[in-house]
Amino acid sequence: MLGGGRDPGIGVGVRRAMSPGLTERSPLLEVRDLKVWYPVRAGIFRRRVGWVRAVDGVDFTLERGQTLGLVGESGCGKTSIGRAVVRVVEPHDGSIRISGEDLLAIKRSGLRRRRRRFQMVFQDPFSSLDPRQTVGQVIEEPLRIHSLGTRSERRRRVEQLLELVGLPGATTGRLPREFSGGQRQRIGIARALALDPDLVVCDEPISALDVSIQAQIINLFERLQTQLGIALLFIAHDLAVVRHIAHDVAVIYLGKIVEHAPSRTLFERPTHPYTVALLSTAPVPDVDVERSRERIPLSGDPPSPADPPSGCRFHTRCWLRSDLGNPEECATTEPVLQTCEDAEDHQVACHFAAQVSERIAGLNLPTVGVSSTGDQSGRESGSDGA
Repeated sequence: MLGGGRDPGIGVGVRRAMSPGLTERSPLLEVRDLKVWYPVRAGIFRRRVGWVRAVDGVDFTLERGQTLGLVGESGCGKTSIGRAVVRVVEPHDGSIRISGEDLLAIKRSGLRRRRRRFQMVFQDPFSSLDPRQTVGQVIEEPLRIHSLGTRSERRRRVEQLLELVGLPGATTGRLPREFSGGQRQRIGIARALALDPDLVVCDEPISALDVSIQAQIINLFERLQTQLGIALLFIAHDLAVVRHIAHDVAVIYLGKIVEHAPSRTLFERPTHPYTVALLSTAPVPDVDVERSRERIPLSGDPPSPADPPSGCRFHTRCWLRSDLGNPEECATTEPVLQTCEDAEDHQVACHFAAQVSERIAGLNLPTVGVSSTGDQSGRESGSDGA
């Protein structure tokens, strides 16, 4: 544990006090009507001529010590949500509260102290690490920036963090290029944990890794969450991974949440046509299931977020729309997230959610992330070598 310095009480697994008026049952992260718009510029004077609405009104909460999975196609706005939460990008509008404190009301000059409470693990473990710095320098940097501990205390802390993520503490003098991809991601995780955050945003942290290494990193996240009590905002496109690690799942389409439910509920009783299509095409490690399953491919590419469709944003690609008689309501009226009849914590944004449930009852949808024996995938085995 770090001692001395300006803040002697920070160490691995030490939780900071909550804001006044909050309790252990209060949500750690509350996001309301979040909008992340990027300007479209044209002409020699680069005047703004429009907006790319990457995220266009998103609401969710994340409890302490829980994992919320964000899933959807590439370009749906998942990464923009994660980067807005940690204010790597500035939201256009909305509210982001961590432990009751509105981050968007804080000027950038006052963000440094708050950043100790939320950190980020990036997608590419190599490009996110400075190739000129040793591993020890990479992990120690946040501690130096926040003036935590003496030099010897920081070095001991770096060794503790490396051992915490499954790497030898004696490797502090090596450069990132001397490690494998999985080991570099462990280094990135150690750096994110250096300041003992309450929240870690994981931006597709395993998509750049070999399949054999992905399970190890997922199990590492689960162990760290149990040991340290951190909350994870886990961004991914692999549904099997999300089912394994997430307590709740939010499905994103064109900057909107179209379905939000506990992980088991969403995978066993999907209610939005988009969610059903994603599940129907997800790979399943069972030959018999793969041969007999029914797939629902989505036609065309997602519309441009600079010019989203009117009404339901998914109606231009909805595979169920013709079965419902091509309802005009889908093209003119935007659906809002509403509670489903099956559970109070299951929400879906679809005008015909009841019909979707009836329609998919006869489909042979696979159980994503579960083998034929009923066990979840993603068991840890061995360690990734250098």
